Amino acid sequence: MTPQDLQVQEKRERSEETGEKTEVGRYFVPQTDIHESADALFITMDMPGVRKEHVDIHIEKSVLTITGTIDFSNYEDLKPIYTEYNVGNYTRSFNLSSKINKEDISAKMVDGVLALHLPKVKEATAKKIEIQ
Repeated sequence: MTPQDLQVQEKRERSEETGEKTEVGRYFVPQTDIHESADALFITMDMPGVRKEHVDIHIEKSVLTITGTIDFSNYEDLKPIYTEYNVGNYTRSFNLSSKINKEDISAKMVDGVLALHLPKVKEATAKKIEIQ
């Protein structure tokens, strides 16, 4: 483990490169890990404070978009003396290649961590050829 691994990651606010938001509130880019196996990609995304019923995952024109919204009513009466993080919604988009089987993508949310399983199409999976 390097010292960089132990440093606190700052929340990055989503830039407006993809257009203006019409909703009130800030949007942050969730911290994300992507892993690959021979037959799938795995995306793990931190969205603290977001409940699974407030997560929207959809694909349009090969773009996978994930949005998680916070219930701001939980924070209305709080008058913080000191805070180390900002409260806001989360959004992130990924361009999917033709190697991903878009029909079989699945997701699971546990304790503010979203896990996505993106299986590869059969043609994209690795295959070992045995020599006869």
